[in-house]
Amino acid sequence: MKLLHTADWHLGQSFHGQERHVEHRAFLDWLLATLVERQPDALLIAGDIFDVVNPSLRAQELLYDFIVAAHAALPTLEIVMIAGNHDSGSRIELPAPLMQSLKTHALGRVHWLDDGRLDSDRLLVPLHDADGVLGAWCLALPFLRPAEVTGGDVDDYREGIDRVHGELVEAAEARRGPGQALVAMSHAHLQGAAVSEASERPIVIGGEESVPATLFPSSIAYVALGHLHRPQQVGETRIRYSGSPLPLDFSESHYPHQVLEVSLNGAELEAIESLPIPRHVALRRVGPGSLEEVERELETLEIDAELPRERWPWLEIRVDLDAPRPDLRARVEAAMADKPLRLLRIHSRYPDAGGRDDNAANVDLDSLTPQEIFTRTWQSRYGNPPPEDVLADFATLLQQVQDSEVEA
Repeated sequence: MKLLHTADWHLGQSFHGQERHVEHRAFLDWLLATLVERQPDALLIAGDIFDVVNPSLRAQELLYDFIVAAHAALPTLEIVMIAGNHDSGSRIELPAPLMQSLKTHALGRVHWLDDGRLDSDRLLVPLHDADGVLGAWCLALPFLRPAEVTGGDVDDYREGIDRVHGELVEAAEARRGPGQALVAMSHAHLQGAAVSEASERPIVIGGEESVPATLFPSSIAYVALGHLHRPQQVGETRIRYSGSPLPLDFSESHYPHQVLEVSLNGAELEAIESLPIPRHVALRRVGPGSLEEVERELETLEIDAELPRERWPWLEIRVDLDAPRPDLRARVEAAMADKPLRLLRIHSRYPDAGGRDDNAANVDLDSLTPQEIFTRTWQSRYGNPPPEDVLADFATLLQQVQDSEVEA
């Protein structure tokens, strides 16, 4: 069997106030062409399909138009997608009955039976080859929210995560037949994995950010992960983050983006191949440097003048100042002249500001996560960093606020 693994589409992302529908459409067009060329048996989408829990109609159209087109082009292709921490699990599952006719399985949350056991049947998706032969089982694990995995005899979030994985793996091993592979798909932060600089929303509950790879025993041939945007292997060859298809922040522009083609031979992993995704719109950073240095660098930038406007590169300026400059934007825009660039952000730093906190001087508000803003505020008010139990309470409260957006 052959599978394609992708994740973290973040459809509908607002990039410093600018929409990216053209880039996402270009990626989905490329993915559809790749599916037709490579002829996989299944497509795995490992969460964060949308960027927010209440995505725009246009973002939803991108997803459902792609699913319809993929089924029309490859009627035997099976698609399995799970909700990530950016998604509403209920929204992902809402059209599931309709998508079944398109051989698409949408899993947004875990459910429990009346006797307290995990409803494993919902999370075990059979995968068939082109001849209709059952060749693998997908253990589809959406992002596990505290309210879904705690309660009854389990009060600890990490213990609840362990329980879900244990019961699902046990059910899968009991269900599979000879020669059938087990493939796990999960949206989580595994211990030892590398995060991106600024764009990933932390998954922090009770102060615990990551989960161990030991949750996926050796009986699982391949683990398809979502959440971290940097493509990477975590420990073993069989445990992979495909990464996001687009750079979602300027800090992600320096490494390639991909989908992964996974080949299985019976119950065993045979090969993994990275399929690079063409970058439809470039991300360009200028600086850091003085305003004069930034102006000179802008003037020497070479950009293809024939690019249509929707493909003009996104531009971030990083400039070091010794005092506020009211004419900063005007100077930058003048240096850009008529170059085909779209200025998204000017990041001003004051590295030599005397008597100021160095960290506060080097960042502006929109570059900080909620956790960092909370920590800095606590530090400035009380003179010490917040204690671990306070950070844990803040993380829990933040997750509750984010989850409440689902019901809004």
